[in-house]
Amino acid sequence: MMELSASDSESEDHAQPLLRRKDTEDIQKAPACGSSRYGLAFLSCYGFFVAYALRVNLSVAMVDMLKNSSKANTSSSICPPHNIPVPKHNHTAMVYDWNSETQGWILGSFFYGYIITQIPGGYLARKYGAKWLLGLGILCTVIFTLLTPLAADLGAGYLIAVRVLEGIGEGVTYPAMHAMWASWAPPLERSRLLTISYTGAQLGTVVALPLSGQICFYLDWTYVFYIFGAVGLLWFFLWICFVSNSPSSHKRITEAEKTYIMSSLKNELSPTQDYIPWTSIFKSMPLWAIVVAHFSYNWTFYTLLTLLPTYMNDVLGFSIQQNGMLSALPYLGCWLLALLGGQLADLLRERFLFRTVIVRKAFTVVGMAGPAVFLVAAGYTGCNYILAVAFLTISSSLGGISASGFNINHLDIAPSYAGILLGITNSFATIPGMVGPVIARSLTKSNTIPEWQIVFYISAAINIFGAVFFTIFGKGTVQPWAVQTIHIQ
Repeated sequence: MMELSASDSESEDHAQPLLRRKDTEDIQKAPACGSSRYGLAFLSCYGFFVAYALRVNLSVAMVDMLKNSSKANTSSSICPPHNIPVPKHNHTAMVYDWNSETQGWILGSFFYGYIITQIPGGYLARKYGAKWLLGLGILCTVIFTLLTPLAADLGAGYLIAVRVLEGIGEGVTYPAMHAMWASWAPPLERSRLLTISYTGAQLGTVVALPLSGQICFYLDWTYVFYIFGAVGLLWFFLWICFVSNSPSSHKRITEAEKTYIMSSLKNELSPTQDYIPWTSIFKSMPLWAIVVAHFSYNWTFYTLLTLLPTYMNDVLGFSIQQNGMLSALPYLGCWLLALLGGQLADLLRERFLFRTVIVRKAFTVVGMAGPAVFLVAAGYTGCNYILAVAFLTISSSLGGISASGFNINHLDIAPSYAGILLGITNSFATIPGMVGPVIARSLTKSNTIPEWQIVFYISAAINIFGAVFFTIFGKGTVQPWAVQTIHIQ
């Protein structure tokens, strides 16, 4: 069987936004207010809020799950501690005697499950629909979150197994959601719809980090898993009741919106659901540009997500109770700039007719080079904790701009296979979560400022490399292999 398709290297200079083409110029844009597509965006935002809240809450609860955890508040730091009066800590739940190696396995085990279901998640979502796959994936995470206290009582091995199973459930979320947006997001609204949807991840981190600390403090650590688990059960009920795989199967969508979405996508989607051009996918340089950018961005993201509380405590002198909100500040900024960036990206494409590839590359450069600069600067602030927190916050906040860059570029180059492409790129992008913090921790054994400077330099260099690679090889139009394939026997 021979596959005939145009070259991936064809020029993008002729490309126009789909709604500007002659064959679609009579399409009437459906209002956003009260629309089903924006309803999907906000409900999926809630879903990613749940997913990330369940992902990060263990790192906070772990402090209270360990014997002699109060030592964390009295540990020496390079900078003077910031003594803020705190109320009496409530200790009523079980505590465990796990060594640092066991703790590392517990905290890292999530990613070993997470990486398994990335590519299968994209394939299954394309073949069977994303609604139930994503819904059951997060429900699986919710159920095992509710079982976490029981697993911890049974032993560290059981807790590790539960976390691996949580990762397996969450692994389908991004590929499934990308596959769903391939059928729901009009090309000129992709940036804003997807940023609303995916910034639920940052919002979940912003809320879960400080709130988990407060729940541990005033109740006990078991309630962290029960409360967030209950929030996840509510989301699953709403998701199943109000979401459909595509506009054509949605019961409450207006005819005007259905026509608008389906007409704007008719030139982009593959005519067959069965054939997947795996060879063309893996040979596609625009895809590898996303892979490199995604890997590079996640290196910094996961390193900070895992080790920022440690840096706050061991270097800047903030206790666990004090640094909960400070550790969440970078993700609050990331959430805000990702939302604003999504609005700006689509405005530039729709109103000012900037080519998609220019917008994607510009937002990727700003969202990766900017954080690199401020991350390195944070390493030279010494004990000026205000400046250090400000630079780390600016660094992570600027990273939110890349949400409208490489992060949704899968839908630009191959909307029919967006879920599969996201599964591929996110598989590579999960590796930093598994090895980045381990390498960073091995470089900071003495917790000195020069050691942390090395960690920040490495992350910044990887970020810059990813931005440059995407700028050179990234594309903004649907690739020929993703639209139409001719087979000759």
